[in-house]
Formats: sequence, structure tokens, C-alpha cells
Amino acid sequence: MISVLLPYRDAAGTLEQAAASVLADMDDRDELVLVDDGSRDDGPARAGALAAGDARVVSLSSGGVGIAGALTAGLAACRGAWIARMDADDLSLGGRLAAERALLEAEPSLGAVATRVEVFGESVGDGIRRYVAWQNGLVSAADHARSIFVESPVCHPSTMIRRAALDAVGGFREGEFAEDYDLWLRLVDAGWGIAKVPEVLFRWRIHDRNTTWNDPRLSFDALRRLRARHLARRIDRPFGVWGAGAAGRRLARELEANGAKASFFIDIDPLKVGRTRRGAPVLDVDAGLARARADAALVVVAVAVFGARDLVRGQLAGRGFVEGRDFVCAA
Repeated sequence: MISVLLPYRDAAGTLEQAAASVLADMDDRDELVLVDDGSRDDGPARAGALAAGDARVVSLSSGGVGIAGALTAGLAACRGAWIARMDADDLSLGGRLAAERALLEAEPSLGAVATRVEVFGESVGDGIRRYVAWQNGLVSAADHARSIFVESPVCHPSTMIRRAALDAVGGFREGEFAEDYDLWLRLVDAGWGIAKVPEVLFRWRIHDRNTTWNDPRLSFDALRRLRARHLARRIDRPFGVWGAGAAGRRLARELEANGAKASFFIDIDPLKVGRTRRGAPVLDVDAGLARARADAALVVVAVAVFGARDLVRGQLAGRGFVEGRDFVCAA
């Protein structure tokens, strides 16, 4: 059984369309769990009407506790072994649910799967297009694992999560962080894989009211703090940071706050080489990689310029460094 979990707040204008898009893709044994999280419009009345007209729809209220609490309340009502997510302003396309379930059933090591997505709406800019293109380029579990410390690698409402994996890592958590990214990091920490159906089976609506752009828990600083906590737990040996600019220094600061202090930095800028950052020397590429070899150190790649990460990856691979073993990309 698939349980589609859809929390909403003040979404009367799009709720019915979003619900219809998943109901058309469900079979009679599946369910759609609608969770009102403190709406002030007539969204709850519309949800109630959907439940009255379709036995597969469950309508409930969380009392306005926030997204993580609403997801937890909805999850308690879900009966399925497969928890598909959905948001009230997006559109799920035909075949999505079956494709995601098939991938989870075929790969028992996967804790969550998503699909490629298409963005639409009033506020689609170049930044979100680049982000979605990056997400869509990640397909295999290996792709997602190597990118987990860069950014959230999947669009949350496009996902389906194995209930056993979700329960094993403690479900959705409330905190000063993005609840979805926190979940993906915990799944990967616990050894579960994340993968994607390599088809566009979801339309993600982008507008100025998206929580993604307005919630302080999704600020660059908050996301960096979250990923640094998880990355620091992975670092069990000396390490250096490739990138002595602002991105590298900020990540190094957060790692240090979590007990992992960089031994050195690597940079290509001659104005930075020879100086120190956070008490560690800034080395050029040749000297930095020689230091990494000599110390058996991990290299944490933290560069912010668009396209630079892939260039650094290529340099490291060309010198025999293996991603995941000898270096990791972060932000």
C-alpha cells in the first residue's frame, strides 16, 4: 500500500488540483492523507469534501505545529509501507507512484527514491534552474551519496520513502534545520541509499511564497550548519579544505564547531597561498595534494564559483584521488 502524505497551510487555491494529480495515479488500495497545518482559508473544507467523495482520502488537522510536526501527525495516520510525499501547490504526473515503488522494491538498500522534476510558476529564475538541473543529473545511489554534503539532492515532494527506513532513523525531526535535508542526511548516515527514477514525473511549482525561500531554517547558514554536523561525524582522520575563500572558511568554521579542525587549505589564488586561514596554512595545489598524500588526509572540496566543483573533481581524479575515499565535495 502507498500512503501519499500531503501537509498544507492556506493552500485552497491549489490543493484540489494537487490532490487530483496523485489520486489519478493511485489504485484503490492506496491512500492520500491530507494534513491541515493551521490554515486560515477554506482549504480544510475542500480537503473534507475530497475525503467525503473518495474513500482513499483521509483528512486531518495537526493544529498548526509546523511542517515537521504536520508530517509526523500525518505519518501516524499512514498505513502504507511506502510513504510518498506531495505538496499542495505541485503536480504529480502519471506513472510516478508505480515507478518509485518499483525502484524501491527492486533495490532493498534504497531508503528513498525521487524522480526528475520540471519547475514551473511565477518565480523560476536561473538559480533554481541550475539547482534543478543539478538534482536531475543525480540518478544512482552513488550519485546521491557523493553529493549529499553539497545540497539536498532531491525535491522532497517528489519522493517516496520506505516506511521501514523512515522509522529506523526516527522519522521527521523538528529543529533549526530543513526537515527534508536532515532526513536525507540521516538516511545516508544509517547506510540507506537514495536514488532517482530517470524520468520527469513531477512538476515543482516555484513562487515567492515557497517555504524554501522564506524559512530561516533553509538559509545558507542553517544548511551549512546542518551538513557540517553530519560531515564532521564522517571525518576520522586529518583533513584539508580545498578552497580558502569565503565558502571554504565558513565550512571550516562549522566543522571546527563540531570537533573537526582543518589541518591545511588548498587554493589556486596566489594572493591566498602562503597565508593562513583559521590557523592553518594555505597551500598551492601541488603542495596541498602532496600534504594530503603524506598525511593520508581527506580533502574536503568547498568552492562556490559555478562550475568550479567539477573542475576540482577532475583535477583530483586525474591525480588518482578517489571520491568518497580520498575526497568529498561539500558546501
